[in-house]
Amino acid sequence: MRDHKAELFADDFIFLEAPRWHNGKLWVSDVFDHKLHSLTLDGKREFICEVPNRPSGQGFLPDGTHIVVSATDRKLLSVKNGKLSEYADLSKHATGYVNDFAIDRHGRIYAGNFGYDYDGGEPRKLASLHRVDPDRTVREVASGVDFPNGAVVINNGRTLVVAETWIGKLAAFDLYDDGELSNRRVFADLGERQPDGICADAADAIWVGCFNTGEFLRVLDGGKITDRVAFEGRAVSCILGGPDMRQLFCTVYAG
Repeated sequence: MRDHKAELFADDFIFLEAPRWHNGKLWVSDVFDHKLHSLTLDGKREFICEVPNRPSGQGFLPDGTHIVVSATDRKLLSVKNGKLSEYADLSKHATGYVNDFAIDRHGRIYAGNFGYDYDGGEPRKLASLHRVDPDRTVREVASGVDFPNGAVVINNGRTLVVAETWIGKLAAFDLYDDGELSNRRVFADLGERQPDGICADAADAIWVGCFNTGEFLRVLDGGKITDRVAFEGRAVSCILGGPDMRQLFCTVYAG
């Protein structure tokens, strides 16, 4: 396993989730400051908008539409020119706060949720994954997922990988052309590490932030760890970007 050292890129945020690389910029959700920002490669920050009900996962549809989670009211919102509008309402489907999501090449969104009232101290429960189609319809596509967190589509659009935080696993599903999921299996067992946000590289390896250990790991299908970046604090999420898509941007909670 190769160890790497990171350099500070930007700071003075509260809790950054769901970094995404789009149009030459890094986009981040500052969850507890209720704000979206973008950053250029020289670290210049631009405020995008406020998300009153807690931003979390975000991403960009194939047509460039910016989608962000509004966690506590369990909605997906579209962002345009600093303004928010409802894209999909998951409040009748998700049993906990909506968390992160992945987008396939057809513009279908695969969203996870906490599964229970985590903030209110409700006993832990399993959750479902829901698919939001381009026509905004919502349907359940997988059940019995343990705190689905970061998600990414790999294998030329044929596999969905989802972090199951509390059981320390990355789960993989076959993803079909019609958007259905099947053949759930373990992509990687991380043991006591708690996977949070994830991304994939060009070789379909997964970079995963391990919240409780402060590590970002590069993991192969089957669980082999090839690379690590370690921090003092909590490892939250990551994304590959930059001009050659080979720079790893990591969000870390140092509090």
